[in-house]
Amino acid sequence: MILANRSLLVLVAGATMVFNAGCATKKYVRNEAAPVINKTNELDDLTAKNTRDIRDVDTRTQQGIQGVNDRIASVDQKALAAGQAADQANQAAAQTSGKVDALTNTVANLDNYRPVAETSVHFAFNSAVLSKKAKQALDQLANDIPNTKGYVVQLIGGTDSVGGAQYNYKLSEMRAAAVVQYLASQYNVPAYKVYVAGLGKDKEAASNRTANGRAQNRRVDVQLMTNVQENTAAQNVTPAAPNSR
Repeated sequence: MILANRSLLVLVAGATMVFNAGCATKKYVRNEAAPVINKTNELDDLTAKNTRDIRDVDTRTQQGIQGVNDRIASVDQKALAAGQAADQANQAAAQTSGKVDALTNTVANLDNYRPVAETSVHFAFNSAVLSKKAKQALDQLANDIPNTKGYVVQLIGGTDSVGGAQYNYKLSEMRAAAVVQYLASQYNVPAYKVYVAGLGKDKEAASNRTANGRAQNRRVDVQLMTNVQENTAAQNVTPAAPNSR
């Protein structure tokens, strides 16, 4: 009986030791593992937060890059529009410059004349009467008038050196007036188309020391001239096509 009780005590004591040992092991594990688990959880939370932060930074970066790209594209479009506007302005300026140049040339050519035909008609000593030969010379020149656009006629009267200066001025004007009257009566040349100057003996055609030279100086120099601008415009007109039948 005593032996049986001892055996029971031994079993109870052993079981108690095993239970106590098991409890001690769980407590140790709990005390040692809990901080590690907490640290792991903290690391997981930190990793998740860092991941979110990185994602947010990446999103903001992408948005910033997109914004920069959009602004660059907008600047490029504005630069392109500005370039096109500049090109249009340059074209308009070139067109305006061309029109100004054309107008300048037109104005400059208003008083620009070139000779079409010219002749000199001569007079007898101390006379302002046209000879038959003088009229023939004027007839030949007048034949060019109908085909001359924007024409004027310039008449320069002259004399020899015989006589006083004032008398010769008057005589040279009378000789030019005889030419004006002939052209007006025979060819309907209006007076406003004729420019007259009587220079007397001031403009020699030849030397007055000889009789032949003095005869050459008793004259009226006649020039039929055309306006360069009018003549150019007439040449640029395209003739109309003939009517078909």
